[in-house]
Amino acid sequence: MFKKTSAPKQPLVRHGILRPVFLALQVLLVLASVAWADPKVVDRITAVVNDDIISLFELNQAMQPYLERMASLGYSPEQEEAARYKLREDVLNQLIDKKLTDQEIKRLNITVSEKEIDGTLERIKARGFGTEEDLVEALKSRGMSLEEYRLQMREQILRTKLVNMEVKSKIVITKEDIENYYTTHSDEYRFEKQYHLRHILLSTPPLAGESEKAAVKKKMQSIRNEVVAGKSFADLARAYSEAPTAENGGTLGEFEFDDMNQVMQTLLKGMKAGDVTEVLEMEQGYQLFYVEKIATASERSVDEASTEIQEKLYEEVINKEFQSWLSNLREKSVIKIIY
Repeated sequence: MFKKTSAPKQPLVRHGILRPVFLALQVLLVLASVAWADPKVVDRITAVVNDDIISLFELNQAMQPYLERMASLGYSPEQEEAARYKLREDVLNQLIDKKLTDQEIKRLNITVSEKEIDGTLERIKARGFGTEEDLVEALKSRGMSLEEYRLQMREQILRTKLVNMEVKSKIVITKEDIENYYTTHSDEYRFEKQYHLRHILLSTPPLAGESEKAAVKKKMQSIRNEVVAGKSFADLARAYSEAPTAENGGTLGEFEFDDMNQVMQTLLKGMKAGDVTEVLEMEQGYQLFYVEKIATASERSVDEASTEIQEKLYEEVINKEFQSWLSNLREKSVIKIIY
């Protein structure tokens, strides 16, 4: 069904297509953060990967976050010993994969400019942060500086370019593949629901105590009771909501179900026009979502859905091809593990 070809490389595709392979790459990015740690004396080598080494210090640093979570699982001494052994093996293999991809990036002269990093950060800010100061505060709450985050973005962009060059550019999705998918998934393109949503937000101060949060939640529950009793959600949003959408009656707009994130999909599944959610606790405070109406979008033709289908088909095949590429890279490399 899917064919490889030696056709000329395709340009970097828009962000979002490579989500499955990011599951593997994000692990490598976590491991890349080891480089930010303070330098320490390396007591011994745990692995040799071609001309590079992996030190015991690197391995221990990469294992540490997982060991902290493991300590809270209540394992018996025997279970913990077995889990630690398996964790050491898995993390060491992930470090080896990172070394190999780093070497390929260097061999292929793949680079990333500061302008590309700036562009990525601007897109991230546009999706969820108003200003750079908001982003810096969010990073600070995770124990990360903006400089460290830029390093992480550099790693991600480099690996995305590597995947595009070595894997994605060699995958061809044919017109027949797209038509077959459209035929077997016709309901996805003929009955797309659009949700017109409104919301109300009552914010809580960043350092609010439990009693203060409880008072805000109680007020929101009272507002919800008024909605259930038949009062206009839009009027209540204008009167109480602390979101910028308040003056428009809390209107968020229309969204196709498949375009919403998993949390919203789960929240709205089974809801009808006129329904209101339970009071939801979120990072910025408490929210209510109201389904103003549900409309059925007109049927899309195979040509109109072609780009979306192509992206889905890439998602299905690219992670498999990346793992195959990585396995071949391992076979061609000199890897020695020292216990």
